[in-house]
This record gives sequence, C-alpha cells and structure tokens, in this order.
Amino acid sequence: MWMGTRQVIPYIENPGATKSGDITVLDRWCCACQHRPVTKKQPRAALDDVSKAIIEQLQADGRRSYAAIGKVVGLSEAAVRQRVQRLIDAGVMQVVAVTDPLELGFARQAMVGVRVNGPMEPVADALADLDEVDYVVITAGVYDLLVEVVCESDEHLLEVISGKIRRISGVVATETFMYLKLRKQTYSWGVR
Repeated sequence: MWMGTRQVIPYIENPGATKSGDITVLDRWCCACQHRPVTKKQPRAALDDVSKAIIEQLQADGRRSYAAIGKVVGLSEAAVRQRVQRLIDAGVMQVVAVTDPLELGFARQAMVGVRVNGPMEPVADALADLDEVDYVVITAGVYDLLVEVVCESDEHLLEVISGKIRRISGVVATETFMYLKLRKQTYSWGVR
C-alpha cells in the first residue's frame, strides 16, 4: 500500500558485515518502494535509545514536527533537529516521500527474475543503472537476481525487458511477474 506521507527507513543490517560493524547503506531509492536500493558499505553508527525513539517517531509519521518528537523523547526542538541531521548525515536513515506510481503515470510495475552466466555483481550493477529499475537484489534460488521495474505502459515494459535487460552481457534468461494489485507495503519495522 502506498502512503502519501514521508517515511523514515532505517538501514538494514548487512548479513555480510565485517567485525567492524558495517551496515548496508541505501543509495538509490525507488519511486514505488523506497526501501529497495543499490547498496554500499559505510561504518556503523552507534544508536542510543533517544536516537532509536526519534527514528520510531519518524517511522510512524515522517512529517511529525521536531517539537512534537522532542516532547516524546525529552529533548528540545533544536536538539531533535540536530540529532535527525546527524542520523541522516551518518547514513542511518533517510526521510523520503512515498509515492503512488500510478498517480505519477507509471501504469506497469513488474518483478523480473534474471538468470546470469558468470559473475552476478557486474550484471546487478548494470541493471541498477537503468532508470526504470528501482530494486536489484542478488538472490539464492531459481533466479540469480530479482529486479523491480516501473514503466509507463506494457510497451515500455517490453522495451525495458527486451531492449535493455536482455541485452546486458551475462543475462541468460528472464521471467517477468507483472503486478496486478499491491496488498501490503510497510516501512515501520522499528529499530533494534
């Protein structure tokens, strides 16, 4: 379900993190799902209970005022503003607008399963560079990669799959799963 407000998405733990405590940093946001990025590693920022409470407040309502958050967490408006900016600068969170792709003229969304011959990372990087692609993940299973695309029409989707994705070196096969109706989409998984 799309939401017409800003949402705060904390960065997720990286299962391949080093002992120094890397996290996965989201650098490319999609227009449909906002939490599905191309990733890179950044040093982990320590979160105290107050920072976690601020994140939870913004996850509930990304437009909540710093003054209202301050009352809940016991800080002044200025202190909340500074903490939020530090959390953003450290790559711990990003405040984004979650949009409805249909309202923006993107009538067709699909998940594309991609099978790859050879190293997956260069193919994933090439896919991430496509404007229509908002989500790329390397997977284990039948598909090597899952790719979400957002297109203006069925013709545009065909052009993306046939004219762009399948022409990438290393792509062996694709299978397209067109979205019919979105039943759930959430960003409020909290903090740990």
